[in-house]
Amino acid sequence: MSDAPPPASRRLYIRTYGCQMNVYDSERMADVLAPLGYAMTERPEEADLVVLNTCHIREKATEKVYSELGQLKALKTERAAAGGSMTIAVAGCVAQAEGEEILRRQPAVDLVVGPQAYHQLPELIARTHRARGERLAADFAPEAKFDALGAERSTSGVTAFLTVQEGCDKFCTFCVVPYTRGGEWSRPAETILAEARSLAARGVREVTLLGQNVNAWSGEGGLGGLARQLARIEGLDRIRYTTSHPRDMDDDLIAAHADLPQLMPYLHLPVQSGSDRILKAMNRGHTAESYLRLVEKIRAARPDIALSGDFIVGFPGERESDFEATLALVREARYASAFTFKYSRRPGTPAAAQPGQVDEAVKDERLARLNALIESQQRAFNTDQEGRVLSVLFEKPGRHPGQLSGRSPYLQAVHCEGPAELIGRIAPVRIDAAARMSLSGTLVAEPQPA
Repeated sequence: MSDAPPPASRRLYIRTYGCQMNVYDSERMADVLAPLGYAMTERPEEADLVVLNTCHIREKATEKVYSELGQLKALKTERAAAGGSMTIAVAGCVAQAEGEEILRRQPAVDLVVGPQAYHQLPELIARTHRARGERLAADFAPEAKFDALGAERSTSGVTAFLTVQEGCDKFCTFCVVPYTRGGEWSRPAETILAEARSLAARGVREVTLLGQNVNAWSGEGGLGGLARQLARIEGLDRIRYTTSHPRDMDDDLIAAHADLPQLMPYLHLPVQSGSDRILKAMNRGHTAESYLRLVEKIRAARPDIALSGDFIVGFPGERESDFEATLALVREARYASAFTFKYSRRPGTPAAAQPGQVDEAVKDERLARLNALIESQQRAFNTDQEGRVLSVLFEKPGRHPGQLSGRSPYLQAVHCEGPAELIGRIAPVRIDAAARMSLSGTLVAEPQPA
């Protein structure tokens, strides 16, 4: 009897919402379903199985999911009328948070799978097809999930995400992650390294290590030690990681930025606010001053590092003076990029019940001012690259004939003319012009060998 997987006879459509960890999870869902004969499709109307991999971090995220489910219900009804069938699954953080409510509100949903249980999809689908058994799988057992997944992945391309840590113990008062992803848990180093070697063997040149608090990875040597082990894998030329917490940025990880050429000079280090009063209300566990001194320490180790951050405006109780403190921090920290958000209430979080909720018009005005400052810094950082020669990892063809698209060490998109054979290789590019979101340049020398 052959152990070969069955030929692809079913179609799978996955819609991914939210963060990079959900992108990684969606790739792994496709992996666990491939032995059942499922092949990916880009069109939900063609799919035998539709998975919505959801995110619960923003306001109205749940209602967006229900809106999408309403459209899928119509497709499912059409398929049934034609004598076929469609299975609908809701996965991810909304599945974890809403659970049975999803099944109650939208009977067209066949099963609900939390972010730590998607390795159970084959069995859950088999049960659904037999019209019996549980339809809900939502728990916090990440070790079981990763034990079931294995190291082999069907990823394509020269860059890949690699989850090393999940969950959060910080309990920031605005955040749902501890309730949807559970407590902090770190994958064993040997499984991470095995997956990284498999990716490198498939032609991946750059990995981005993922975690809700990625630098809280608790294996021997911490994240800096893990980066040093990954840097020894042949063919793996670039290492990134996200998202970091200032409280977990230890001296060894900072030293790794100085020691390892494979560790890219780009750091996403969210601060959320520049006001100590608001940071305390957020339960961030750091002050504006301690954050800025940490940035100084990191830049002393790696002077060319590009800094990125997260900011929330309009947190409950935020006064104009608090917001001005945020602007002052941004000016001192000098960001190459940042993600900015208006505060939105997340049900069940402490901040949702706090007094002093800020008016939406005030949030809008403050967000516009913050974005103007961030964008000016981003333009200045990109303009500083003009005339420099940067190493670019080419990932894909560009939008124009003969054009290639890649990434600089600072995660900027870079476009230049060059042969298609450069895709998957690193080459030096002289930067000729900078825009706010990308750079353009000219290939100046022979690339690294393939």
